[in-house]
Amino acid sequence: METKRFSTSKEKRIRRKEVLEKKKAIDEIIKKASSVKDHLLSFPPFCHYERNGLSVYLESGIGDQLPSPIKKYIQNLLKANMEGPYGSEWQMEEKVKRREMVSPEARYIFVRQSTNAASDENPLAKNGERLYTGQTGDQNHLVGFVHYRFIVEEDIPVVYVYELQLEACAQRKGLGKFLMQLIELIAHKNRMGAVMLTVQKANVLAMNFYTTKLRYTISTISPSRVDPLIGAEKSYEILCKTFDSEAKAKLEEKQQDDG
Repeated sequence: METKRFSTSKEKRIRRKEVLEKKKAIDEIIKKASSVKDHLLSFPPFCHYERNGLSVYLESGIGDQLPSPIKKYIQNLLKANMEGPYGSEWQMEEKVKRREMVSPEARYIFVRQSTNAASDENPLAKNGERLYTGQTGDQNHLVGFVHYRFIVEEDIPVVYVYELQLEACAQRKGLGKFLMQLIELIAHKNRMGAVMLTVQKANVLAMNFYTTKLRYTISTISPSRVDPLIGAEKSYEILCKTFDSEAKAKLEEKQQDDG
C-alpha cells in the first residue's frame, strides 16, 4: 500500500515537472517569435504582390510604435469594413479594437500601393529593414493591413490574426489569400502549431473565404463547438488551421466525452 502511494506521488511529481517544462518551452517559442522586429525579412518573394492589375509592397509594424496617421487609417478602415457585420455591437467593439491596435504585442503587415514616388522612398530596400516609422511615403498610399500576434491557445503556440482588412480597390484580386499564405509561412517558421482568427457570422463573404478557399475549420474552442446553445447566441466563430497532430487534436478535432 505504501509502495503504491509512493509510486503515485512520484508519478504526479514527474507529470507536474513535465507540464512546467512544456509551458516553459512554449513561453520561449512565443518570446522568440515576438522578439523578431521584421518577419518579412525571411520571405523576400512575399514583399511584393503584382497580380490582377494590383501592384503593392509590404512593410512591418508594431502596435506601440504606430504614428498617429497610421492609427487613424486603421480606425477608418476598420469602421468602413466592420461596422456593418458587427451591427449594434460595433460601438463597443470599436473601443476594444482601438485598445488592441496599439498593444506592444500587436504585429502588423501594411500593404502599400506601388507608385513611382512610393518606390523611390520604399523602405524595403533601406538597411535591410521594413519596419514602418512614419517617415516615408504617405498614409494615403496604404490599401490595407494585417494585425496578428503570437499567443497561446489550449497550450498550443499560435499566430492569431486579429484583423485582415483591405480597401475595396484591393479586394477580390487574390491579395487576401496571398497575405494569409504569408501568415501561415510566418507561423511555420516560428514553430507555431496553428493559425487562428475570429469571424463574424454576419460576414458571410469572409466566412466563405476562410472555410472554402483557405480550408480553415471551426475550432473546438469556438462557442458553437464548446456549447451549441451558447454558440447560437454568439455572433462569431473562431476558425483555425493546424500544422501538427497535437494542435489538430486540441484545436480542430472534436473531443470525445469520457466514458
